[in-house]
Amino acid sequence: MSERLNVRKTYKLVIGGAFVRSESGRSYEVTGADGAFLANVARASRKDVRDAVRAAEGAQPRWAAQGAMLRGQVLYRFAEMAEARAGELADQVSRAEGVDGATARASVAGGIDRLVWYAGWADKVGQVLGGANDVAGPFFNFSVPVPVGVVGVVAPADSSFAGLVDALVAPLVTGNAVVVLASEHRPVPAVLLGEMTATSDLPAGLVNVLSGPLDELGPVLAAHEAVDGLDLTGARDPGALAALAADSITRVLHAGPPATPEGGLQRLRAFVDTTTVWHTVGA
Repeated sequence: MSERLNVRKTYKLVIGGAFVRSESGRSYEVTGADGAFLANVARASRKDVRDAVRAAEGAQPRWAAQGAMLRGQVLYRFAEMAEARAGELADQVSRAEGVDGATARASVAGGIDRLVWYAGWADKVGQVLGGANDVAGPFFNFSVPVPVGVVGVVAPADSSFAGLVDALVAPLVTGNAVVVLASEHRPVPAVLLGEMTATSDLPAGLVNVLSGPLDELGPVLAAHEAVDGLDLTGARDPGALAALAADSITRVLHAGPPATPEGGLQRLRAFVDTTTVWHTVGA
């Protein structure tokens, strides 16, 4: 029997719930930590960034309008899907980051645990970040956290799965939509997470994943008027991207906090505004 040739998959972009090639038709090779060929991935263009932001804009209001408990259930289902593909994810993390199998499996397990942790926050974050205020007069006064809208995420390269989970899921918990710029040289774990959204209960367009050169895509995302928040955890020059976002008064998280309960709460706070609601007592 003749030896089979490996089928070299080309990972596509995830935009609007669909797997699409870059509008430019470009792709590039990704190698593992040992320099061996790992995969072909689509090389996103400036137009792909704009298309991803538009898709996120369309999906975010529907997601934010869902009940907090339902958002938590959907995200927990997302964690179940990641658990089912933990072996594949660990293999990609091992090859991309150059770590042994046990370390990669531990990293993926930790990332999935973080996903479950964030899902549990969905129906609690409103009470922690909001609450009733003491006011003079016959009124009820409540502070309510609301999502900022579309959050752009520059994914970290040093933790291509576990670190990405923190940056990706925290904005989703609070009702935002996300556009992820995957690690330029380690994009496959991010793209695999994006692929899972197609068969999850997450609305199409809520999570969009782009791969390609960060120096080309980052400034386009940061300067986009419809992007309401930026997580620059994986940025090489976060100050430059933050400066581009200043004109549109975009919320910016310059560096990712640690993967601790306190750090997770900081991420949950990063991309919400606070709305104050007044209501007459007895009305």
